[in-house]
Amino acid sequence: MRRRLARELAVQSLYQLRMNEVDVDHAIRMVIEEALQENEAELRQKNEDIVPGDVKELVAGTEEYLAAIDNLLTDYLKGWSMDRLSKVDREILRLGVYEMVFREDVPPKVVVNEAIEMSKHFGTEESGKFVNGVLGKMITQLEGIKDKL
Repeated sequence: MRRRLARELAVQSLYQLRMNEVDVDHAIRMVIEEALQENEAELRQKNEDIVPGDVKELVAGTEEYLAAIDNLLTDYLKGWSMDRLSKVDREILRLGVYEMVFREDVPPKVVVNEAIEMSKHFGTEESGKFVNGVLGKMITQLEGIKDKL
């Protein structure tokens, strides 16, 4: 559960980065403070620990490889451009690609499932299907993608 929470906070932090043009640390701090104050995720009831380092690892990694991630996504967004994506879907896809392509510690199917769940929670009614389509196509070609990088 801790990893899911880190992903959710990472997506929110990535969104903050784009919307408010702040640095990584500031975005993460804002999101964590808001999560604790508003308690939307019912963190206190679940006794869930927020580990800022886990969130920062995801956000900083996504930012580090952002150009490569966006290039990959552009190849898989048939009929779409990055600019046409909703801001939330874009950040969920970016995080998903980062975890699938640039990390080895999470099974790709888990990454896709988590991205779908987050897109259903944070996005629109159609977001889950869209994210599944993009990341699902990538997962079938993952070894080839990694070999090219």
